[in-house]
Amino acid sequence: MKNLDVAAVVSGGASGLGAATTRALAEAGAAVTILDLQEDRGAELAADLGGHTTFVRTDVTDEASVAAAIEEATGKDRPLRIAVNCAGIGWAERTVNRDGSPHGLEPFTRTVMVNLVGTFNVLRLAAAAMARTEPEEDGERGVVVNTASIAAYDGQIGQIAYSASKGGIVGLTLPAARDLSGVGIRVCTIAPGLVDTPLLAGLPEEARSSLAAGIPFPRRLGRPEDFAELALDIVRHGYLNGEVIRMDGALRMAPR
Repeated sequence: MKNLDVAAVVSGGASGLGAATTRALAEAGAAVTILDLQEDRGAELAADLGGHTTFVRTDVTDEASVAAAIEEATGKDRPLRIAVNCAGIGWAERTVNRDGSPHGLEPFTRTVMVNLVGTFNVLRLAAAAMARTEPEEDGERGVVVNTASIAAYDGQIGQIAYSASKGGIVGLTLPAARDLSGVGIRVCTIAPGLVDTPLLAGLPEEARSSLAAGIPFPRRLGRPEDFAELALDIVRHGYLNGEVIRMDGALRMAPR
């Protein structure tokens, strides 16, 4: 997809990886709809970018909420062809805690609902809207970029809920690409390593430096802009499909 004068949706688009991707898409000419629960941040970012960027308060786990956001995006003066899934949450807890209590079922379920089910919810509804558009070069109608994590492969102690949710995203990538091949929609996933998002920003500088020191090269935390750049590369590269790309500086995480 060489021409980005199209409509796009970015879930979790108000902060972190999503905000960087929203900015990159808007700067490339796309009309972006931000899907997020953070109303202040979402509205502020949309106002800052101006133009055709809008914000819709969206719960990715709710069918009606996502459907309304997709309707907003398809109502713009250009076809919806891009969906980037960045909405996600983290959770840390052992399968059996030190006090002998089992991992809570609610936080496990919630993590899988937001990260995995939420990703699928946006993917399916955005893809259905893309499928109604006119095809472009090579018959392409759109592209979906999901966000997994290297925790899908190298999950650490206490990451069972998060790793399971991200592993599910890795697992759905190829079958989704195959399912949607008939309507000309590509599906790829990025699996980031340690990225300097708001989640890590709260750590002491010593802890952040220690994390960066464990990355082979480049020996720094990833930046949200690195993710956004890769997401746009996937969008533009029409032969990338059904693939999960690690973006981690060759990091392989230890058990803890």
